[in-house]
Amino acid sequence: MPSKTLPFKSQIDYDNYLKRLPTGDHYSISPEGERFRLPSKEDYEREFLRLQNLVEKNRAEGKEIVVVLGIGFVGAVMAGVVADSTDKDGIPRKFVIGVQRPSTRSFWKIPYLQQGIAPVKSEDAQVPEMLRRCVLEKQTLTASFTYDALTLADVVVVDVQCDYVKEDLAQVASGYVQMADLERALEIIGELVSPEALVLIETTVPPGTTEQIAYPLMKKAFKQRGITSEPFIAHSYERVMPGANYVASIRNFWRVCSGINEESKRRIVKFLTEIIDTENFPLTVLDRPMESETAKIVENSYRAVILGFLNEWSLFAERNGIDLIKVIEAIKVRPTHSNIIFPGPGIGGYCLPKDGGLGVWAYKHIMGFEDDLFKITPMAIDINDRRALHVPELARDALRNMGRYIAASTVTILGASYKEEVGDTRYSGSELIIRRLAEMGANVCVCDPYVDHWWEFEAQDSYPAPGQSRARFFRGQETLKSLRIEKDVKTAVADADVVIFAVRHKQFLDLQPQELVEAAGGPIAVIDCMGMLNDDKIRSYFELQCEVKGLGRGHIERLKRLYKSRPAIPSPG
Repeated sequence: MPSKTLPFKSQIDYDNYLKRLPTGDHYSISPEGERFRLPSKEDYEREFLRLQNLVEKNRAEGKEIVVVLGIGFVGAVMAGVVADSTDKDGIPRKFVIGVQRPSTRSFWKIPYLQQGIAPVKSEDAQVPEMLRRCVLEKQTLTASFTYDALTLADVVVVDVQCDYVKEDLAQVASGYVQMADLERALEIIGELVSPEALVLIETTVPPGTTEQIAYPLMKKAFKQRGITSEPFIAHSYERVMPGANYVASIRNFWRVCSGINEESKRRIVKFLTEIIDTENFPLTVLDRPMESETAKIVENSYRAVILGFLNEWSLFAERNGIDLIKVIEAIKVRPTHSNIIFPGPGIGGYCLPKDGGLGVWAYKHIMGFEDDLFKITPMAIDINDRRALHVPELARDALRNMGRYIAASTVTILGASYKEEVGDTRYSGSELIIRRLAEMGANVCVCDPYVDHWWEFEAQDSYPAPGQSRARFFRGQETLKSLRIEKDVKTAVADADVVIFAVRHKQFLDLQPQELVEAAGGPIAVIDCMGMLNDDKIRSYFELQCEVKGLGRGHIERLKRLYKSRPAIPSPG
């Protein structure tokens, strides 16, 4: 009989689906181009037998069985952290099964992880080493494609993406939450999981999800199975920070948690205490899961609001001869304001650009309110969405000052990622800079030492999902599918008319004006998005006959006037 946990209603449906696909779609292709055939019915049966044998062995050794559902950006590393944990005597007490649905887009992650290869890229060297160690040496981690793994779990960690889709750029209130995948995952968990298992929702979700969506779905599934006991469900959101300290941001960082009942709370506290350093980073246990869910939305919305607030002061500074970078540094001396940051070309990463939208959506669609409560949160997101579009304006104006046009010019973007020293391009401000420049007729080159593929461009027809690329907000985007990342700065800036400093990678901070202008082949327009140029460098660019502009750096015009008003140096002789 077909497994009821196939991502189709029956094995026949799945077989028919495969028959309808072009031959190439029977495979999942990794970012490196390796092809992995999607599993058949026989593969499911063999796979579950493999898992049963592994679980029997590990239970006999006293290990708890943990299933991590979703081995993407967060789930893969979380799986590794759990699998790498030990008791006080240094003995592993968890065996982890990372489960990923077998889609053409994601199935490759499973054979990768089964070989001890990280299915996610990270600048933290601990990520690939930890996953390799857990799979090949400690043998506390494996990966699978069958939901039947849930029947074996003592703990299920849910890391299924719950995205917020914006229907229009800078109109967050018109968007919606993609709940279908998460809801289906919760239904499957309810259909399969042991009634004694703890279900931990780690995904960032709309407030109310655990209590008003997850609990009813699981309770209904339990009732259909004849189970009268209450499910054990908890929420504890991740605070992962891409970059060199990725693992530490899970293992050695503060966590907030709660459960739908006292037993759920007790068990989530026990579980987290066993896998992360709660001695140095104590847990905060809240009364309700909705409070934990709200905490994640509020902490990210707070950051987004501060950055949106600074956008207007950035424009004020540009128009009134003020250097906002110096202003912020002066303010940060005050301890209560030490974490104020310059907004740069918009905000990126997976969380800040959209998390507030989860709260706005939940207020209406989960809590059922119709009034227009939220003002500041959506306004900040909308402001941040559009901030990057000011950068092409600066490039256009700088070229005009040089007697050139942005159309048909060559523009080099230094930095594709959303922040320094990472390769994460999700919601990067640089993406919107490029898309608007393409509309304006410019030719674009991109340099980033941390990014290998910029899927937002290379696969914009299907990434992050069909019809959801930000290309849909702009015209003339088709040619950007051929955009590729250049690693060498001098190659990237060759023949450039404009160079945009978009990300504070250390490789770009060290660039000297003379070498950049020589590599470009002559005077260029230089745009500073992140306060990367000190006054001496700005003066040097002027001396090299360049034009310079910057976000929030109105004092540049003053430096330019001072340079031009200097008395001419007499020629020798």
